[in-house]
Amino acid sequence: MAVPVSQMWTVASYVVRQKLRRRHRYPLVLMLEPLFRCNLACAGCGKIQYPAHVLKRDLPLADCLRAVDECGAPMVSIPGGEPLMYPDIGPLVEALVARRKYVYLCTNAILLREKIEAGVFTPSKYLTFSIHMDGLEEAHDFAVCREGIYEQAADAIRFAVERGYRVTTNTTLFEGADPNAVRAFFDTMMELGVEGMMVSPGYAYEKAPDQRNFLRRQETNELFEMILANRKRRWRFNQSPLFLEYLMGRREYECTPWGNPTYNMFGWQKPCYLLQEGYVDTFQELIDDTDWSSYGRASGNPKCQQCMVHCGYEPTAVHHTFSSFGGMWGTVKAMLFNRYASPRARANLEEAKQRPLGPAAHLVQLGFDVDGAGPRDQAGAA
Repeated sequence: MAVPVSQMWTVASYVVRQKLRRRHRYPLVLMLEPLFRCNLACAGCGKIQYPAHVLKRDLPLADCLRAVDECGAPMVSIPGGEPLMYPDIGPLVEALVARRKYVYLCTNAILLREKIEAGVFTPSKYLTFSIHMDGLEEAHDFAVCREGIYEQAADAIRFAVERGYRVTTNTTLFEGADPNAVRAFFDTMMELGVEGMMVSPGYAYEKAPDQRNFLRRQETNELFEMILANRKRRWRFNQSPLFLEYLMGRREYECTPWGNPTYNMFGWQKPCYLLQEGYVDTFQELIDDTDWSSYGRASGNPKCQQCMVHCGYEPTAVHHTFSSFGGMWGTVKAMLFNRYASPRARANLEEAKQRPLGPAAHLVQLGFDVDGAGPRDQAGAA
């Protein structure tokens, strides 16, 4: 595993304390969104589709820190938008590190080198740059709808690693993803020196321009079985081993929508990072006033039926690991015997080589110029 022992111990002791207090619903990671604007316009993103007056706003630093203290989660993920565009990103990270929170700053890395050179950040075991990387060059530049971003991100990764920062990658996979290319991508990320990798299927945000290329549950299991079975020893994942088994279809879990609560300029988002069904003013209101029985696959909610995203299911896996002997034993086995030999998956990989679909074809389907410049004018599309 690529998670440091100190971080695993912090999470484990936190979960045990919640169990001893008989708290059934508790947060594991706070998803703190200080802004929505971004310097990219990815087709699968629903976070930058707000009106201009909303995109210009920033969450005050004091509100960010109040939410962190109110929530009490041991880890804080800072997505966006692009958090490196947040004016107070340096003071925010510094304050979180002082609170001994494990921070995952989720960035496309366009501005990362500039910020490091300017002395905005200091290396710490509590700070990790989680770089958005959706595959090798062609696949990644397709996913973010702009050429040249892969090389910028790869350069920023090398630069940050050389200067002693913790760096992970965060990869979202969609329908049509080439499992062989993803495995080659894993090799390349390991060569760049990242601490670990995170993977997840995408979620069909209602605001996302692309609504046609999100994976369904069975497709997710088939894809991740091909990608994660017959695993190479040098691959390191910054995730729960049980969650990865869940993606492969080897475990069944229910969603824990309160596990990664979201706070942004509108307040505490109900019910989770992926769905926007209202906001409340306090974290306790979120926990007490949300009808949690209306969410998750078992609820029958159609918005939840195909979702297998890490922010809903990884808290379930982590809770399983640290709250029962079976979960702990399953995690230990997954860490020791992590090759997952599968002749069927190997055969499916070979078959997949015969039917690749390149990113450029998807770009045309999604209405983007093949040079990645952005959405085509539908009236004058070539």
